Amino acid sequence: MQAILIREVGSYELADLPAPEPGPGEALIRVSVTGLCRTDLKIIRHGHRDLTLPRVPGEEVVGEVLALGPPAPAVARPSDGVSPVSAGGSFVPGDRVYVYPGVWCGECPSCRRGAENLCRRMRIMGFHRDGGFAEYVVAPLQSLIPVPEGLSDEEAVFAEPLSCCLNALELGGVAEGDALGVWGAGPAGTLLSRAGALRGAGVVVVDPDEGRRRRLAAAAGTPARVSAHVAPPDLLDVAIVAVGAPEAYAAAFEALAPRGRLVVFSGLLPDADRGLHVGLNRIHYHEHTIVGAYGCSFRHGVDALDLLGGGRLRVDDLISHRLPLAELDRGLDIVARRTGMKVHLYPEHGSTPRSVTPISSS
Repeated sequence: MQAILIREVGSYELADLPAPEPGPGEALIRVSVTGLCRTDLKIIRHGHRDLTLPRVPGEEVVGEVLALGPPAPAVARPSDGVSPVSAGGSFVPGDRVYVYPGVWCGECPSCRRGAENLCRRMRIMGFHRDGGFAEYVVAPLQSLIPVPEGLSDEEAVFAEPLSCCLNALELGGVAEGDALGVWGAGPAGTLLSRAGALRGAGVVVVDPDEGRRRRLAAAAGTPARVSAHVAPPDLLDVAIVAVGAPEAYAAAFEALAPRGRLVVFSGLLPDADRGLHVGLNRIHYHEHTIVGAYGCSFRHGVDALDLLGGGRLRVDDLISHRLPLAELDRGLDIVARRTGMKVHLYPEHGSTPRSVTPISSS
């Protein structure tokens, strides 16, 4: 199969690799579409804390179950009871699925409190194990969620970034009547604003780029509760920073109302992180809260697909570029220069891997 392979940080190649085979409790997925995001840009050009090499990147994946591996003796499930079975039943070849990118242990303290994204043994697709910038990917059955009928693959693949946004809104305690500020009018910021409006918040999206502000205001899926500004016109109950810029964090912190909550959604490069100063006295006197938001849990994927499948949150208007894997470099430049919105990658499939024998689930 063709796949993007990172051997060292700063470069990649379009390689011809053996197609993977599913092991016990796993499925072989024929990739339909993979989303490209700023995390992929960071992984390829700067590296990442969780990255092990060599690696096929890509953590936003939707595809079709092509074959199943042998049965596994047991499957670790999230502590909240949401599982592949309760989310949509067992899987058979031909099923369309969204792949939750994590594999969790189900036993550590984080897993037991429903935060498997922080599992001590978490293995993330595209970071610790191969991801979806390929024709085929192997994923454990525990990580698969059925794509709702009537929802297209390229809409369903938004489940991963939307899941991360739902986690951030949850950790920020965004509720009816809150004034929510979102820094960044890119794909993540737009998803945060739309999902925040669904929670009943009045949303201010902050972005210095006039073109991005106009694009957000004119987008068909932008709710009436959402407006775009150069700076927030009033103090905020919750601020979520969806751009990896220290100046955005400084501005968001300054915009918090008493007892306001700052959600650290986008990570910073190490030098920028070391140079960012947060005054503890301001937190003390105004009773501010700062909370991190990293990735998402399995249940957020279930909720995201429910929102998308039910038509409550529109995403089709956010796709600006559809590219083959061979044009990844163009896609990375679009993301780096912020000249588009969501970039989707599509593998050019050859024949079905001959080495894989589909196994019946019955």
